[in-house]
Amino acid sequence: MSVALRVVCILLGSVLVLWASISAVLTFVVPRGNPVALTRWVFTLVATGFRGVALRFKRYETRDRIMAVYAPFGLLLLPVAWLIVVYYGFTLIFLGLRVTPIHHSLMMSASSLFTLGFVGSNNLPVTAAIAIEAGLGLGLVAILISYLPSIYSSYSRREIRVTSLETFAGSPPSAETLLLRLTAVDRLKHTEEIWHTWGEWFADIEETHTSIPVIAFFRSPQPERSWVTAAGAVLDSAAIVASTMTNELHPEAALCIRSGYLSLRHIADFFGLPYNPDPLPTDPISITQVEFNVVYDRLVESGAEITAPREAAWMAFAGWRVNYDQVLLELASLTIAPWAQWSSDRAAEPLAFTGFGKGTRRRRGQA
Repeated sequence: MSVALRVVCILLGSVLVLWASISAVLTFVVPRGNPVALTRWVFTLVATGFRGVALRFKRYETRDRIMAVYAPFGLLLLPVAWLIVVYYGFTLIFLGLRVTPIHHSLMMSASSLFTLGFVGSNNLPVTAAIAIEAGLGLGLVAILISYLPSIYSSYSRREIRVTSLETFAGSPPSAETLLLRLTAVDRLKHTEEIWHTWGEWFADIEETHTSIPVIAFFRSPQPERSWVTAAGAVLDSAAIVASTMTNELHPEAALCIRSGYLSLRHIADFFGLPYNPDPLPTDPISITQVEFNVVYDRLVESGAEITAPREAAWMAFAGWRVNYDQVLLELASLTIAPWAQWSSDRAAEPLAFTGFGKGTRRRRGQA
């Protein structure tokens, strides 16, 4: 092998090793959402298989059981991808350091990466490369292991709030159920704490679902629950309160809506989902006035202190809903969320292929 070819092997191998190392650091260590190519390819490959199988079934329960394995499997496959890239990277480096023939370089790289030690060398540069590969292999696996507690801690915080929502909003959750139950226990006039708590929840999921985006695909323990449909029920509830109870000031409800749609938009930005960042209050939404009027009338019949006229309330609600309408439906489609009123029941039907959030979708007929 010529000197030039050996130099090319060393450089190319070093690039592969650096690529895997930087991908691991950007995926788990850097506290912000970074679109890492290697990570995206791994999850795209896994999603292609899982979603392709899941969407062959009509029953949602079957889809949910299949997709529940997707995110954990993809997460555990990441270090495998990193180790494969490092393995071939050091194989090229060993070739450049005159470890020939090629099958001997492959065996030396495997021995070093998994610290088996059945192939050694008396050459100082080769020995140094062996030591670096051994340490790097252990380090890449350790990165994932060390971040698993953090991942599941974030998931647990999210799901505690999603589970608690069932008490008032039912299962699947809906704004109508939430507001009627609050009315029944005479709490509809005192919802400040609810909106404040959920505003903090939205801020939390924005941070966790963009810095470690795979959490967005971890499904709830119960098939009928989802963080996306929970978000939709809370936002619709806050929007109805803010638009119908005009004689009472509800700044916390308005702040909760803003916190919610900003959070959902930032998550959608990471996955490349389309939405209008500056909609007009008069832009169309997926909720019809007839649907809104049904909820409005039921609240009036239940004794809720609704003070805004029906037409004015509808216009105000639509002005709030337009801020999160499209992004909510896109996230419901992306995560294959369970059926829920005013969110996943009118979301896009996902196709089998997805680019880790950048897949092509076909739109079901919207109301």
